[in-house]
Amino acid sequence: MRPEILFPLFAPITTLKGVASRTAPLLEKVAGGDLVRDVLFLSPQNLVRRRQTTVALAQEGQVQILKLIVNDHQKPARQGQPWRIRCRDDTGFISLIWFKGHGPHLEQRYPPGADLAVSGLVERSSYDMSLQIVHPDYMIAAARIGDIPEAEAVYPATQGLPSRSVRRFALEALDRAPDLAEWQDPAWLEKQRWPSWHAAIAALHAPAAEADLLAEAPARRRLAFDELLAHQLALAQRKRERKIQAAPAIEPSDLANRVEAALPFRLTGAQVRALSELRGDLKAGQRMTRLIQGDVGSGKTVVAMLAMADAAAGGLQSALMAPTEILARQHFETLQAPLAAEGVRAVLLTGRDKGAARAEKLEALADGTAAVAVGTHALFQDDVIFHRLALTVIDEQHRFGVNERARLQAKGESTHLLAMSATPIPRTLELTVFGDLDVSRLEQKPPGRKPIATRASPMSRLPEIVARLREAVAGGAQAFWICPLVSESEVSDLAAAEARAASLVKVFGPRVGLIHGKLPAAQKDAVMAEFAEGRLAVLVATTVVEVGVNVPAASIMIIEQAERFGLAQLHQLRGRVGRGAAESSCVLLYDPPLSEIATKRLDILRRTDDGFLIAEKDLELRGGGDPLGLKQSGFPAYRLADPVAHRDLIAVAADDARLILARDPDLASTRGKAVRVLQELFDWRPAGLSEAG
Repeated sequence: MRPEILFPLFAPITTLKGVASRTAPLLEKVAGGDLVRDVLFLSPQNLVRRRQTTVALAQEGQVQILKLIVNDHQKPARQGQPWRIRCRDDTGFISLIWFKGHGPHLEQRYPPGADLAVSGLVERSSYDMSLQIVHPDYMIAAARIGDIPEAEAVYPATQGLPSRSVRRFALEALDRAPDLAEWQDPAWLEKQRWPSWHAAIAALHAPAAEADLLAEAPARRRLAFDELLAHQLALAQRKRERKIQAAPAIEPSDLANRVEAALPFRLTGAQVRALSELRGDLKAGQRMTRLIQGDVGSGKTVVAMLAMADAAAGGLQSALMAPTEILARQHFETLQAPLAAEGVRAVLLTGRDKGAARAEKLEALADGTAAVAVGTHALFQDDVIFHRLALTVIDEQHRFGVNERARLQAKGESTHLLAMSATPIPRTLELTVFGDLDVSRLEQKPPGRKPIATRASPMSRLPEIVARLREAVAGGAQAFWICPLVSESEVSDLAAAEARAASLVKVFGPRVGLIHGKLPAAQKDAVMAEFAEGRLAVLVATTVVEVGVNVPAASIMIIEQAERFGLAQLHQLRGRVGRGAAESSCVLLYDPPLSEIATKRLDILRRTDDGFLIAEKDLELRGGGDPLGLKQSGFPAYRLADPVAHRDLIAVAADDARLILARDPDLASTRGKAVRVLQELFDWRPAGLSEAG
């Protein structure tokens, strides 16, 4: 139950003065929530600094404060022209400019001769080069000049809700913020020289200099660490709770050993290590929650298959769920034959299955004759019943919702969970995404995977690239052609892809396919199948081709305007080729001139194919914000912590969380009770976290 001391912060934002029914949705949009706390956590983005001056000394491009006398009002001669208030001081004249119907009320309120205090951005008119201020920030009686702040925090705004109104609401939310008992370790707090929580949140809303807006500012680091600690505590509690849940013990089996021995390749050292870690979890009799994080083509599915074979040997069932039908079919093709050779039946279940064929598969799962199910969302439908489901494997787990993952796991009793991800997360950020999971990393490529020759070329060499591609296709090669991210609009991206596909059809004829997000799933699958079967020579795609799609014959990847993609995206795309016997290449087409960062990014891609190293470099190059598309990778929605700028605090927060729970698992001590308030403040509780991070 939420402690009473936090009640003022968890009141609706409509309890703030001036937040009426029209304002509330606008403030919710800006604050990202509908509570007073959400407004309190809204950080200023900028700082306006003002200096009082005279007209003669006013500096263009600076926000200034002026004491003026109204000289006259110059009304617009026709619609669309501004209303001008010509003002003066002892040193010269300046005009105040108002658009959009402002005017008559200004003349009534500030008639000629009125004394004004004005603040705003001083500019020079392009019409007559005179000084002007367009829509002053402040325009009040001269006697109140002291009411204009010399430094003012600038908050996010939206149409209909200006920054100054948001600031007023934020300061009222600050007035409601209580003093809370300290939850941080006193020695750590002293070492960091951080303020108390209340002093830090007050400092957040009262920046005195630009340095106070930086992520490195002491107050911001303190607040970031609070949020990271709350999250890591919840993850650690979740992990501990699952560790004590009994689950079916699955022993290593001769059956799995025979499946492994029959493979046409030997497992890499990383695969052997991951399988050993997996088996250690499965035989412990406690519920496993493990992630296999492996680069593109590192062999995650094979490790999962051998764990499934162990489960089948013990009379238990496994289910592997993939986000798309293409991926589900690919996994099924990998698993089915090796398992069938040892008498283990696997079935593929997708949304396409209908009638008698679907009924037969459902019956095989219900009576246990099928030990492995591979599929999409179809796996957790109500009519899918398992005989003894013990192991669930979820591929690219961040692409499923919390409820979807939970519904599949609920098909068995205390099922083990194995998540798989091919999205490289930098080690420094791994704890934020996977803090409640045990992680196995596959950092080796299977033997035989050839390096992909990667080079960058300007878009001006496009005809030459097409000519070389024509030669390669004539020799039997296949190619992916990725179109640029033209804009945020899917329509624009699609138009660009359609135009590129049309131009390539003129060269290659009907052997050019096109896939994009707007295509129905069945049509998309059909085009991919044509490409995989070699009936298409070139496949044009709008954005990222699905992670894991395997077309061994494809040996060429061409990416238009590669400078528009992130490093991690480019690496994922490049990983679609180099899977067969042919020498493979990746061409990064770019529009010159390249920025310094874009040049470094393409250079890194040329020099390495290590996805984890690339992810770390991406982090270094791109800094804050969402550099790796982390929001699409199951990343937590932090309010005060920047996982990139504050990444040095993540491991410290995780260590502190483990220490707190080791000493005080029930959070019953004085510090433990304060920590409970911290968790409630940020709403980070084990029950609110998703399965698999």
